[in-house]
Amino acid sequence: MEKMPYQPGLAENPGSGPQGQAQGAPSDLAQSDWRTALPVLIGRGLTLRELRITDAVSLCALLTTPEVARFISPPPTTVEGFEGFITWTHRQRRAGQYVCFAVVPDECDAAVGLFQIRELEPGFVTAEWGFAIGSQYWGSGLFEEGAELVIDFAFSHIGAQRLEARAAVKNGRGNGALAKLGAAREAILRRSFFKDGEYLDQNLWTILVEDWRRAKAVWGPRIH
Repeated sequence: MEKMPYQPGLAENPGSGPQGQAQGAPSDLAQSDWRTALPVLIGRGLTLRELRITDAVSLCALLTTPEVARFISPPPTTVEGFEGFITWTHRQRRAGQYVCFAVVPDECDAAVGLFQIRELEPGFVTAEWGFAIGSQYWGSGLFEEGAELVIDFAFSHIGAQRLEARAAVKNGRGNGALAKLGAAREAILRRSFFKDGEYLDQNLWTILVEDWRRAKAVWGPRIH
């Protein structure tokens, strides 16, 4: 999700959103209402949970570096800006339009990245997902593990039928990660992303619910 749906001018007071950890466990997903609070998803080496205001410090440090910000819309540049973003994610989740999970490695308390799911069609029939993770965690396996949890959540509990992801053609790491997950490269979106003074082509990657169900049947224990 290289074009961030967040607009700083629309954020609420940074201190007004929920700040505690969302309650729930993977076994409670079917019974939980993600609009009220995101469940906690636990994988090998990481936890995915609701963003907290206190995550703003780590996200500002990790997601504003040149290597991470190179192929995404400019992130907030201050801790206060990330606090506004976090509050906005809570508001959009309550409205049933958007989900954002914090990526928290086992050895950490704060977020080192995030996964987002955005409604493109009413009821999340079609949704766009994206991710950003601090560069020191690239190649650690956090992306693959977290992505599987998020995709499974989108299909099994939000009700998505089609997930789309966009990655600049020049973004070799991002495209490679999506291909490794089994996503299909469906199209090239020409000059669809404006970044640093130039228009970039993007690859459109898709995963359909039936494709994911077949993958789960093959992978088995890999999906939690």
